[in-house]
Amino acid sequence: MSSLGIVMLVHTALDRAEQVVRHWVAAGCPVVLHADRIVDDASFRAFQAAFADEPLVRFSRRHRCEWGTWGIVAASQDASEQMLEAFPDVRHVYLMSGSCLPLRPVEELVDYLADRPETDFIESATTADVPWIVGGLGAERFTLRFPFSWRRHRRLFDGYVNLQRRLKVRRRIPLGLVPHMGSQWWCLTRKTLSAILQSPDRPRYDAYFRRVWIPDESYYQTLARIYSTNIESRSLTLSKFDYQGRPHVFYDDHLPLLRRSDCFVARKIWPQAEKLYQGFLTDAAGAMKRTEPNPGKIDRIFAKAVERRTRGRPGLYMQSRFPRHGVDTASTSAPYAVLQGFTEIFEGFEPWLARATGTRVHGHLFAPERAELAEGQTLAPGCLSDNTELRDYNPEGYLANLIWNTRGERQCFQFGPRDTQKANSFMAGDANAHILVITGAWAVPLFRSDRGFAELRQDAARLQKIETAQLRILRSQWVRARVRVWSLAEFIETPMENLQTVVDDIGTTGASPLNEAPKMVDLEGFGQFLQNLKNEGMHPYLMGDFPVNPASVPTPDRPRRPYLVSKS
Repeated sequence: MSSLGIVMLVHTALDRAEQVVRHWVAAGCPVVLHADRIVDDASFRAFQAAFADEPLVRFSRRHRCEWGTWGIVAASQDASEQMLEAFPDVRHVYLMSGSCLPLRPVEELVDYLADRPETDFIESATTADVPWIVGGLGAERFTLRFPFSWRRHRRLFDGYVNLQRRLKVRRRIPLGLVPHMGSQWWCLTRKTLSAILQSPDRPRYDAYFRRVWIPDESYYQTLARIYSTNIESRSLTLSKFDYQGRPHVFYDDHLPLLRRSDCFVARKIWPQAEKLYQGFLTDAAGAMKRTEPNPGKIDRIFAKAVERRTRGRPGLYMQSRFPRHGVDTASTSAPYAVLQGFTEIFEGFEPWLARATGTRVHGHLFAPERAELAEGQTLAPGCLSDNTELRDYNPEGYLANLIWNTRGERQCFQFGPRDTQKANSFMAGDANAHILVITGAWAVPLFRSDRGFAELRQDAARLQKIETAQLRILRSQWVRARVRVWSLAEFIETPMENLQTVVDDIGTTGASPLNEAPKMVDLEGFGQFLQNLKNEGMHPYLMGDFPVNPASVPTPDRPRRPYLVSKS
C-alpha cells in the first residue's frame, strides 16, 4: 500500500469523482471520501455501492459543506481521522476536492513526498502578508462573529458585521494562536495532522474557528504553525483565481497549459472536459515529467488573462467590460483625428485631406441632421448607422465602435460647436485622439449666409459659448489627447505652413511638402462682420485679432503668401 492517503471532498459530478478515485486506488493510494449532505440519498448510495468491493476506499460521516462555513473543516477532520486510523502506513495525507485532477503519475507524487518525509505542504501566511483577499474581510474574519451565511443571507451577514463594528465588538483570539491564511488544499504529514486532530486544545480551537469566516482557509493553516516542524508554504494543487476571487475553471483547451505547469494536481476541472480526464488519467507517458512543480510557468498567462478581463483591449466595449474612465489611457483602439474649423474656411477640404494623408475622412460625424460618414455612406463598418437617434443614444460608444471596426485605417472627422457635444470629455481623455481646432471658424458660415443680422448675432453668441466650454475641456489638466489650437486669425496668417503641420501630424504616408492646397473661401468683409457683431453688443473673441480692413485679409484673388495655392 502507498504511503500517500487521499481525503476527497465531493458534492457534484460523482461520475468524475469515481474516475479519479479509481486512478488513485490503482496506484495503491487509500482514499477516504466525504460526500456533501446536499447530495441526495439515492445518488450517494449508488456512489457508495460503486466502491463496495474496494478495500482502499472508505466513506466518512457526512456534513453540509456550505461555502465559508465550518462544515468543510468538520468534513476534512472526520475524513482525516478515519484515514489515520484505518491506514497506519500512510505518511502524508493529501486533501483534494472531487473537481481536482491528478496531472502527473501518482508514483511521482509518492516519490516526491517520500524524499520529504517531514515536510508539510500548506500555504500559510498572516493576513497582513496575503495579497489575494478580494472584496472580503482581512483581520476582521478572526475578530468578528459570523452566524449567518454569506451566500444565503447576505443582508443579515452584512448587517451583523456592521452592527459589530458600530458596537466595537471583538472576539478574543485564543492565547498562542497567530491567525494564518492560505489555500484549503494541503498535504500534511501524519505527525502534524495527528497533532492537530488529537491536541488537548482542540475543543477550544474548534469552538473559536466555528465562528471564523471561511475557516477552511485558516484552521489548518494556523494550527500547522503550532505543530509542524517543517512547513513549505505552498500548495501542491494548482488553483488559479480571477480578479473577483473566483476559481478559474480548466477546460479541454487548457491541456497544453496544464502540462506546462509540472504540477501534481489541478483544480478546478470542468466535468465535461473529456480530453483532460482522458489525457491525464490514462496517458501516463504523456503526463510523465519528473521535475519540480512550477506553477509560475503559467502565472504570466493567468496574469495577462486577469488584465484582459479587467482592462480589456483599448476601445473594445462589450457587455462584460466597459473601460474605467480615468484609469484607461486610451478609450479607443487606434489613433484618429478630430478637425474643427477646417471645412468652414476651405472648400473641398475633406477629399483634399483624404488624398494628402491617405486617411478615411468623414464629414461632421456628430452633426445634428445625420452622421456625415465618408463618401456619403449611410452605414459604416460595424453596422453603424448615420441615424442621429441611434448615434446620440451613446455617442462615446458610437465613436469607439467606429474606430474599433476600422482598425488599420486612420479615421478623421470634422467637428464643431453645432455638433452634439456629449463626446467632448471622452475624446479629450482619449490618448488616441488628435484634436486640431481653429477657434472662431464657425463664424465664417454665418458671415456667408443671407439670414437676418439679428438671427446671426443670436447664433454667434450661442456657438461661441459652446466652443468656449469645449476649449475649457481641452485645456484641462487631465487631457490625454494631443491637442493643437489656432485662432482663425492665427491660422490664415500662414495657412500653407499650418496645413503642412496638419498633414504631418495625422498622415499615414511619409511626410512630404504639399504641392497643392484646398481653396480658401473669400473672407473679404469678414472683419467688418465681426465688428458689426461687436457693435450690436456681442463680443466675438475666439477668432483672434482679426483685422477690419479687408485688404489685410487673404483672399483667393489677393493671397498674402505667394505659396498659398488657390483654385478657381
